[in-house]
Amino acid sequence: MYQITLRAARINRGFTVEEVAKNMKKSPKTISKYEEDSTSIPRNLLSALIEMYRIPEELVYCGKESVFIGFTRKVKRKRKVS
Repeated sequence: MYQITLRAARINRGFTVEEVAKNMKKSPKTISKYEEDSTSIPRNLLSALIEMYRIPEELVYCGKESVFIGFTRKVKRKRKVS
């Protein structure tokens, strides 16, 4: 079975972060934070978002979005100048 992130679910339903935040009585920054990392999202907020997005709970990926999409950040090392 496939899963989608909260951000993908929001975008699929055509909502902006601001619309979701207003509906959930949260700040856009809070919604964005939980879209990036939903490991500690409050259960009542997750349930409300699932209801708003009209998706089955088992389709929602809860965790760090960067892990889900396979993003790894490459760290550039400074070279020693001789």
